[in-house]
Amino acid sequence: MRGSGDLSTWASDPGRSRGRRYPEVPAPTRDDFQRDRDRIVHSTAFRRLVYKTQVFLNHEGDLFRTRLTHSLEVAQLARSIARSMGLNEDLCEAISLAHDLGHTPFGHAGQHALDEVLRQADPASSGFEHNFQSLRVVDELEERYPDFDGLNLTFESREGILKHCSRRHAEELEAREPAGVGLRFLDGTQPSLEAQLCNLADEIAYNAHDIDDGVRSGLLDYEQLLALSLPRRFHQEALDAFPRLQGRRLLYEMIRRMLSEQVYDLAAASSTLIASRGPATADDVRLAGMPLIAFGDSMGSGLAEVKVFLRRALYRHPRVVRTTEGAKAVIRRLFEIYTAEPDQMPAGYARRVPGARAVADYIAGMTDRFALKEHHRLTGVAIQLAGEEGGG
Repeated sequence: MRGSGDLSTWASDPGRSRGRRYPEVPAPTRDDFQRDRDRIVHSTAFRRLVYKTQVFLNHEGDLFRTRLTHSLEVAQLARSIARSMGLNEDLCEAISLAHDLGHTPFGHAGQHALDEVLRQADPASSGFEHNFQSLRVVDELEERYPDFDGLNLTFESREGILKHCSRRHAEELEAREPAGVGLRFLDGTQPSLEAQLCNLADEIAYNAHDIDDGVRSGLLDYEQLLALSLPRRFHQEALDAFPRLQGRRLLYEMIRRMLSEQVYDLAAASSTLIASRGPATADDVRLAGMPLIAFGDSMGSGLAEVKVFLRRALYRHPRVVRTTEGAKAVIRRLFEIYTAEPDQMPAGYARRVPGARAVADYIAGMTDRFALKEHHRLTGVAIQLAGEEGGG
């Protein structure tokens, strides 16, 4: 069922948006979701993503994914699926491009270290979560407009950015913004279909590109992948179509086929789910009692197998672990110094949110290389994280 234009009636319509926290005059040439996307692309935090780790540090190889290239891949996948399902492409793009704005330097290692030191410094703190931090970036930390902090995005974009949230953070949000973006984590309602779609487009992207980067780096062997049902299936399909295929072309063809099948499966399975629940509007989606964007059972189990493999063979590979342990040490030391000497940070951070949260905001906004540079400036110790033998 389609609504205005090419949108399904259950899609998010910018003309029916729940609006911005601070009212603004509409733009003459763009709807609200397009305006959100443009604000995100022009933000400082978005530019920093080019030098933030995905799995491999930026300096380890020019062709490895960074948070920026990952976000672009998520946006491409989300838009493609949204188009086929009659969902709002511009909202999907905005959510996808902003979902990692709150990520720390050094990827998940940085996040875990910052969460640990923040809780130690302030036992009353609810810790550090990168999705919550992404919301803080677009709500408070960006400084671009004279009348408000942050980017003043629509409710729908902010809702999609906050794809995960602890109950404690949700309660903080609900206290500041009743019936706002934190409420669904307390009352069990669902986000928009576009938000649900971006969440799974994120998984599609990182499963595929982590396989690619893992093999390129030499940490994964292509033969290891053939023990997994999905890579084995698409490896065989690639060879059936191109019997002489080998090397990187074989890897890319296997990944391409696996990506495409995930997209088709997600669109088909989700369309079946939506039809079975029968939502008439975007508000009905929120009351569905369950996510309506999902993979089919077979694809879901195959992807779960891939995730377990990547966690064991790549994310916990000794070389990656050595890098992450060094990265955690850098984050801990920076936090210790800035907490003891807040004047070492730009003055605006300490004024905006005093104490440990200000330090966490400052560190979370750093790129990998700036964090290393600051560590060198403050300690006199130049840190070399891991080797640089990987890809490129």
